Amino acid sequence: MATTREQAQAARAAKLDELHERLTGAVEQLVSGEDWARALAFAARFRTRSFSNTLLIWEQHQGAYEAGLVPDPFPSYVAGYQQWQGLGRQVQKGQPGYQILAPVTGRFASSNLTDVESWRRLGKGEKPRAGEVVRTRMVGVRPAYVWDVSQTTGDPIPEPPAPRLLEGEAPAGLWEGLAAQVEASGFSVLRVPHEGMIRGANGLTDYTANTVAVRENMDPAAQVKTLAHELGHVLLHGPDAEEARQHRGIGEVEAESVALMVGAAHGMDTSGYTIPYVSTWAARVDGKEPVEVVKATGERVRKTALAILDQLDTTQVGDGTPPGLDRDATRRDAPAPASPVPEPASPRQATPSLEPAARPVPVSAFEGRGL
Repeated sequence: MATTREQAQAARAAKLDELHERLTGAVEQLVSGEDWARALAFAARFRTRSFSNTLLIWEQHQGAYEAGLVPDPFPSYVAGYQQWQGLGRQVQKGQPGYQILAPVTGRFASSNLTDVESWRRLGKGEKPRAGEVVRTRMVGVRPAYVWDVSQTTGDPIPEPPAPRLLEGEAPAGLWEGLAAQVEASGFSVLRVPHEGMIRGANGLTDYTANTVAVRENMDPAAQVKTLAHELGHVLLHGPDAEEARQHRGIGEVEAESVALMVGAAHGMDTSGYTIPYVSTWAARVDGKEPVEVVKATGERVRKTALAILDQLDTTQVGDGTPPGLDRDATRRDAPAPASPVPEPASPRQATPSLEPAARPVPVSAFEGRGL
């Protein structure tokens, strides 16, 4: 007969399997250009959470809306049961929680930080030996629950100021903040008079000369979006980025996805490129299903965009965390497992990367309250 512990483990495994199936179904719906752009704009509103958890929240909230349990098809703020209580709100009776993947962490100790094999996991309450350093990293995941603010009642949520832009206007300070990050990565930012000077493109990143060029004969909003696109190239790509080199289009899709999220986080109607060819390049990656490619790209994009946004001193839209809630302890809700010792970055080589000047039909980054 199964023990209580074995039953609990089996129940947890069943929940994780259910979450995986739900997540896979949500990702499968994204393998099209329009859905991908909408998902990224939505993720910009929940950027403190992993891409997987963003999709899980999105999919389950849609189900709650269709069942008449919530008044709006798109969530705004989500938090755990006790977190809502800490903000003076209570989950309404009968409101189902949205299952997400929360991290299970372990403590590891070593006296030789550069030797990966020397790290050992500490038991509960176990103290490190003399001279050892202790670090915490993720060792697994577990099911957890969150609720949208519309599923709760109680004290009002204070709304932070949201940026509002006129057509063609760029958010205050965004160009300067992005340019500073480009320069911090060892690249110079150039403004050129027209696209003829950069191979007919809106922007160009040159890994040989370590320069990022943006053409000036565009609206300020288009210029700053292009600079975000090129910063995505600087942070994600280069000759050492093997996957982007081998599969045509991955680099451009990732860079533009980063730009879309950065723009969406600033309330911008990013009318640049909507990534209509996501399904095409994803289907051509040998050895991987399109769903796997899209999911992996989404998390890379989210992490890169979050790193950019965290360094910007600009007014940004909310990130899905209720104002007044400190999520520092739960910010890493499902990161990829990491080695205790970070891997050194490969040196950049010489391969220019450019953003084409041709523009598709504009798509609102915030069509339907953040999606």
